[in-house]
Amino acid sequence: MDILKTLDTMNAAFGPSGREEAVAAVIADMAKPYCDEISTDVMGNLICRKKGPGKKIMFAAHMDSIGFMVTHIEKEGFLRVGKIGGIPPVEVIGTPVRFENGLRGVIHCNEMEDEGKVKMEDLYVDIGARDAADAKKHVRPGDMCVYDTRSAMAANRMIIAPYTDNRSGCAVLLMAMEQLKKSVNDLYFVFTTQEEVGLRGAKTAAFGVAPDYGIAVDVTGFDDVPGSRHSCSSSTGKGAAIKVKDSSVICSPAVNKILVELAEKKKIPYQMDVLTAGGTDAGAMHLTMDGVPSSGISIPCKFCHCPQEIVSADDMEACAALCAEFAQYKFE
Repeated sequence: MDILKTLDTMNAAFGPSGREEAVAAVIADMAKPYCDEISTDVMGNLICRKKGPGKKIMFAAHMDSIGFMVTHIEKEGFLRVGKIGGIPPVEVIGTPVRFENGLRGVIHCNEMEDEGKVKMEDLYVDIGARDAADAKKHVRPGDMCVYDTRSAMAANRMIIAPYTDNRSGCAVLLMAMEQLKKSVNDLYFVFTTQEEVGLRGAKTAAFGVAPDYGIAVDVTGFDDVPGSRHSCSSSTGKGAAIKVKDSSVICSPAVNKILVELAEKKKIPYQMDVLTAGGTDAGAMHLTMDGVPSSGISIPCKFCHCPQEIVSADDMEACAALCAEFAQYKFE
């Protein structure tokens, strides 16, 4: 699988939280050769099942992205926006955006003495409108927009792209599915919705699937930058990050023991993922019904939620290999 091309294909689809239909259709088309059943639930989760006689395993990768929603149109035609998910306001000034209807714009902020103190309410989108009446011909409050930045392969197979959180996790699941010819377990590869606004899709998907084990595939923090405060333990380029904890979950020691054993046995590069903040779909899965033993297989990501993020293609391949091995694990 061409990783960069796969990310580009997913990112070309419009898919902020709550509006994932287009990206779900793209992923469903790519997943079709590798699974037995494809369905969508009420929340819009895309559920790709590969049947097997063993344990029921749910792999979850959220397909939604952060974004912006129009809240008000100024008389001059500028659009005030609210955030969908976690947006770092100071990082998005000057970023191009696109709307579902193809309209383009650019984010800027009110004139300020110190742009380092910019808040969400200081931001606006300029779509080139002459005034409010002109702007209303193109957009209305409630319309969403997303980053419209490009992707590229950098040195050492590092990928620079928008929304690697979490289209890279979706690509990992597709790569894992591609590696599985037959399965000893009953596998559910779930591409979830509305993770960025509260792990919402994973809650309903896990309840519907009722898995024996849950694995969240998502990005995680990075510790390999100057001046790091060590709020996380993972580094880009050092392999799959096996999650120990984040703010949403303390992972199952039994599941992590299996993941570590598989990584060492199959010589898959790995590291441990301790994250002091943030959360993943494991947070929803492990609380489903009377509890599901859960963990995460994470991709270290630089500059998460910024218009351009960085992940390692090598790390993504390691994550896919570890997912495939766990999928084939014969549980006692």
